[in-house]
Formats: sequence, C-alpha cells, structure tokens
Amino acid sequence: MDTHEPQILIAGSGPAGLVAALGFAQAGFTVALVGPPVPTGDRRTTALMNPALAMLDRLGVLESLRDEAAPLKMMRIVDATNRLIRSPTVTFHASEIDEEQFGLNLPNAALTPALAEAVAAHPGIDWRKTVVSDWHLDAERATATLADGSAVSALLAVAADGRLSPAREAAGIRTSVRNYPQAALVLNFGHRSDHAFTSTEFHTETGPFTQVPLPGGHRSSLVWVVRPETADELTALDEGELSARVEGRTQSMLGRVTVEPGRQVYPLAAASPHRFAANRVALVGEAAHVFPPIGAQGLNLGIRDVSDLIDIASRNRSDPGAAPALATYDVRRRPDILARSGAVNLLNMSLLSDFLPAQMARSAGLTLLGSFSPLRGFFMREGLKPGSGFAALAGGLRKQIRRQDAVADHEEQAGHGRH
Repeated sequence: MDTHEPQILIAGSGPAGLVAALGFAQAGFTVALVGPPVPTGDRRTTALMNPALAMLDRLGVLESLRDEAAPLKMMRIVDATNRLIRSPTVTFHASEIDEEQFGLNLPNAALTPALAEAVAAHPGIDWRKTVVSDWHLDAERATATLADGSAVSALLAVAADGRLSPAREAAGIRTSVRNYPQAALVLNFGHRSDHAFTSTEFHTETGPFTQVPLPGGHRSSLVWVVRPETADELTALDEGELSARVEGRTQSMLGRVTVEPGRQVYPLAAASPHRFAANRVALVGEAAHVFPPIGAQGLNLGIRDVSDLIDIASRNRSDPGAAPALATYDVRRRPDILARSGAVNLLNMSLLSDFLPAQMARSAGLTLLGSFSPLRGFFMREGLKPGSGFAALAGGLRKQIRRQDAVADHEEQAGHGRH
C-alpha cells in the first residue's frame, strides 16, 4: 500500500460523515473525507441521546455545544387524533431509569459546524471539499474519482453520502424504497410557558407533530408531519396565522406561540438496504437507513453505525475493508437497524391507517406502556442503548433471586434456632 494513501475513505460531509472521520482518525487510522463544505441555514435540530453524546464527548466536540443545547428530561406521547379508539397520554421521565436526562436537543446549525471545525483541525484527516463523480471498487481497494479530477483510494470506503448514496449504488447494494404521502414542516417557535425540558410528540392522522425544547425555557423546535399539499399551505401562511395553528396543535400546553422566521419542508420516505456492507463499502447514517422522524432515532442510529464500524475496523487493521470484516459489520448492525426502522415505520403506518385493528394495537401498546412501569423502563433503556433494557431486566431478576435466597436462608436459620 502507498503510505501516502489513506486507510479509510469517507464519502459525505454531513453529521454522520464528520463523526466517522473524527472517530476513525482518533482510532489511529489515516482518513480522507470527501464532501462539500457544510451548509448553513439548516433550521432543524437533532435530539441526541446520552450514548451518542458520550461519543461526541470522546471526539472532543460536546463541551463547545452545551450552551446551544437543551436537555431532554421528559418525553411525552399525546394521541391528538379524532378517531374512535384513542390512546392515553404516556410520559417518560429520565429519572425513572436513574438518568438526569435522556439526551440533548442540538440545533443542526451549531452541531454540524462544530464537527466540521474539529475535522478541519485534525492532522490525520485530509478533507477534500468536493464530491465523488465515480467509483471503482475491486478486490484490493476502493477508489473514488473526484469532481475536481483527482482520485483517492483506500482499503475501506464509508458511505455517509445520504439516502440516495452513490457509493451504495456502486457497491451493488439493492435498496427497498417507500415514499410516504407525508412531508415534514420544520421551524422554531417561542412560547409563553416554560417547556420544563419536556418534548411532546402529538400523534395525528397525518403523522407526528413533535415539539422539542430549545435552550432558555421559552423556545422549542417543531417537526410537523402533514400531507405534502398541507405543508405547502402552512408554509404560505403569515406568521400570525401559522402561530395560531401551531398553538392549536399544541393544545395551548405552552401558552401563546410565536413562530420564528425560517420554514423548511422535507418529503418523507423509508429506505432499507438489503445489506449494510459489500465490495469494500460500509453504509452508515442515511445511506444505511431512512425512516420518518419519530422517536428521535435517526442520527443516534447513525452514530451507532459509526461506532460499530470503527470497532470492527480496529480489529482488522491490516485490511478493514476485507470481506470478513464487512460481513461482521453487516451481521452486527442488522438487528439494531431493522428493529428501529421497523418500529418507526410500523408506528407511522398505524397513524395513517383507518384500519380499526391497527388503531386498537397502537392504543393497547401505549396503554400498556403508560400503566406498567417495568415495561416503560425497558423501552426507555432500549431507546438509549440497544441491549440495556434486557440487561436491566436480567439484573433486576438476579436481585430478586438473591433477595428470595436471602429470605430463605434467614427462615432456615430461624428454624434451626427454634429447634
């Protein structure tokens, strides 16, 4: 191998690609990142759960973001449909699972530039601020021809190039795609009442209406999922009328609402690759999974992709893009990705469906979550980190067995004493 060539080639300079570049460089790999300068003006926010925040902390970028972030201490699901069968409100408290917070809500306009600044400052990362125009993948290396006419080659290509992923296509990975009759209207708004660091997801017949706290107590971000034509109508409203619409949808829980300038609309779809790695290409972020914005799963799942890929590459340093390493990555990521994307898509479809059994199933599930605290705790832990819910259940069972054994020993000793 040419010592001047990187070991890892990352396509895509969105948050997942930037995290991947920093993570691989920190793990001691030489990295080439190919992607344009980060865009400005993104009004969206990203709710990152505690395990993802731990990754940002290890990469040295979290501290600079704390003043821009709002903690998520409570998360609430409200059935705002007008259907015959409605679900009770379910509230999740971080304190129930001995956590101070579930995570932080970060504006993309702060998160992405912070990651980009750290990448630009890292001596182990060569950032080519252009795009890939063509891929050549063979048994030995992955080579990208860039739009500026140069080329870069590496043992492993990391596809962080989005939902349409040219790298994924070049690797021959087939993808199932479903376009939803939905679009997400994204904006920020001020409100009279304090949000108390609570995020509320209102379930409606067209999808979720999700309010997430911003710093200061009296500002929140909003992702409002509606039909595409409704999104266009809402975007065209003046600020007073749109503020009234938002306040109505929040059921006035936050008092008077004032929307801020800047509205963005994103069409919704789901995409699921048939494999997550092949032909020296590993998929991360939206190249690996696309689904509606429900339950704050997107980038959290992408960061787990990156973390697992770095771990596997570190165990295969001589050739991190070899077929056995990629097969290991595919097997490790498959359960997490399929479980999360499947659950989100199923819940989204149940909101859109007028099929009575689907409504009954959703209502029964939320009712059980709201009334049975051990199950609620399990889902909260699993939402933060896959496997942690099962670990907590096993730990609780072991404690119960030990308590029962201790009681039995005490009774046996007491019985000997009486004799």
